[in-house]
Amino acid sequence: MTISHEQVGDVLVLSPTGQLNSTNSVAVESVVLGHVNAGANKLVLDFDKLDYISSAGLRVVLVLAKRLKQTGGKLILAGLQPHIREVFDVSGFLAILTVTDTRQEALTRF
Repeated sequence: MTISHEQVGDVLVLSPTGQLNSTNSVAVESVVLGHVNAGANKLVLDFDKLDYISSAGLRVVLVLAKRLKQTGGKLILAGLQPHIREVFDVSGFLAILTVTDTRQEALTRF
């Protein structure tokens, strides 16, 4: 798992590659919350290159969304592969999170 980041105006785009699972979820949570603690409050998680997400990975997304909401920020998920979107749908997360088809679309939502 690698996570690249890019600042686009006042929006931070985080792009994880590979699998987000119980093996790496603590490290990923530390990285993403580190950005929030450093002042990032508009985030896009671009999941275009994410191959797999487990319940531990879903927890990281939920923790991030809650933290941003508490600080007046916003999280948008983008580029979910069909099998990843299905995991978010079955878990009920699509009903509580903002999800767009593309990174570009996500950037227009702030």
